[in-house]
Amino acid sequence: MSREKAVPVLITVLLGTFTVSLNNSALNLAIPELMRVFDVGAARASWVMTLFLIAMGMTMPLTGFLADRWGAHRLYLLGLWLFLAASLLGALAGTLAWVLAARGLQGVAAGLMIPLSLPLIFAAWPVERRGRVTGVWGFAVMIAPALGPSLGGLLLEVSRWQALFLMNLPVAVLGLLSGHCYLEAQRRDSARRFDLPGFLLVTLGVGAVLTALAGITSPADLHQTMRWGPLLAGSLLLIVFVHIERRTPHPLLDLNLFAVRTFRISVLLACCQAVVTFGCLLLIPIWMQHVLGYDPLTTGLIFLPTALVAAICSPWAGRLLDRDKARHVVVFGMAVTAAALLGLAMLGPEAPLWLIGALMAARGIGLGFGYLPVTTVGLNALPNRPIAQASAMNNLCRRLASSLGVVLLALHHDLSRARHLAQGAEAGAADMAALGEAFLVLAVLVLVATPLALSLPSNRREVTSAHDPHRATQTSPK
Repeated sequence: MSREKAVPVLITVLLGTFTVSLNNSALNLAIPELMRVFDVGAARASWVMTLFLIAMGMTMPLTGFLADRWGAHRLYLLGLWLFLAASLLGALAGTLAWVLAARGLQGVAAGLMIPLSLPLIFAAWPVERRGRVTGVWGFAVMIAPALGPSLGGLLLEVSRWQALFLMNLPVAVLGLLSGHCYLEAQRRDSARRFDLPGFLLVTLGVGAVLTALAGITSPADLHQTMRWGPLLAGSLLLIVFVHIERRTPHPLLDLNLFAVRTFRISVLLACCQAVVTFGCLLLIPIWMQHVLGYDPLTTGLIFLPTALVAAICSPWAGRLLDRDKARHVVVFGMAVTAAALLGLAMLGPEAPLWLIGALMAARGIGLGFGYLPVTTVGLNALPNRPIAQASAMNNLCRRLASSLGVVLLALHHDLSRARHLAQGAEAGAADMAALGEAFLVLAVLVLVATPLALSLPSNRREVTSAHDPHRATQTSPK
């Protein structure tokens, strides 16, 4: 595809990705307002976020099959149409049940769109320029969550919570118009069979695991059978899914893609980075408000340096990928991430705000150089045909890993805090000690994963030699 045709494809995908990311980060602020308007507790209102994540996770495994049968461009546009309709439904909702239904539909739409973003870009751009264009895509992915809370807060000041759904419409409409004009038809496999057993196993398994993990918020929850039942059942379903998919001739998700070493390593590193990212979203608000005594506005603003610096670094990292610096880029990103986490672990209760901001900006450097580039490296190691499946599996693994990581970090915080209180520490000191341990654990996780980054190929020739051509032929049925 020529550059004149490829640029509009990139813009189209950027509009859709920006819409989803902006909406999700802005709606976090609406939870207190929804609690007041519908007279419900925090646990019920929080399903506005939880249901979105569960629906997205359950939809992602389908994207590879549906993209093959219908075409990735059609499926992406269907997802964007569904997201637009769900946003209208949310804005018109008169009950919390309708709001939750709208969020569930938005999650389904996001589950269709997000895994197809990179495959659509990769289909339009040659391998030697993918790093640069995915760096631009990464800019949108990073900048939207930075703008979302600020824009959402402004809308809540001058309007009602419905405006947070309506804010999606202009960008979504632009994305649809651009998509219908510029997204070209891609090769389809209309003969591909639907793997019904695999579909039932993976969707029910992922849904049960994510639902169970979302309900575990304290050590007391571990003693409730209703929490363990869905988690164990979901885990068992996923184990059976892996066993069956390795033997079926037409799998819903081709697990043989993990036999490509570079892709396998990229997914592991992406999962590590996802645990760190979502772990910090849990730990830093607790630290800022419970220990340092800052208000919610300051707490929200402290995340701004991370997002802005990551957005700035992402295109730079992408250009370096195109110059055959993949290994160096990812290792540098992980090293900076580990250093920032160690810095956060060492801070005391009197830490100045500027130092916290500087360490959060360092986290942004780590994200920009380590998070998205490693996904690009992994997908570049595969032939074009199975990239939609591979992207879905990457996203799904990151979703499961981050959910599990957040639960473990939350449980560790509560248990560690209780231990320090039992030893005579004051509440603030106990919180500080527990959070310091958690940041240290995250830093160690990154350092342990860094040797994997050292084994990544540093140029396209190494990617080609590392690719297993026999397995590549197995990624799509004949």
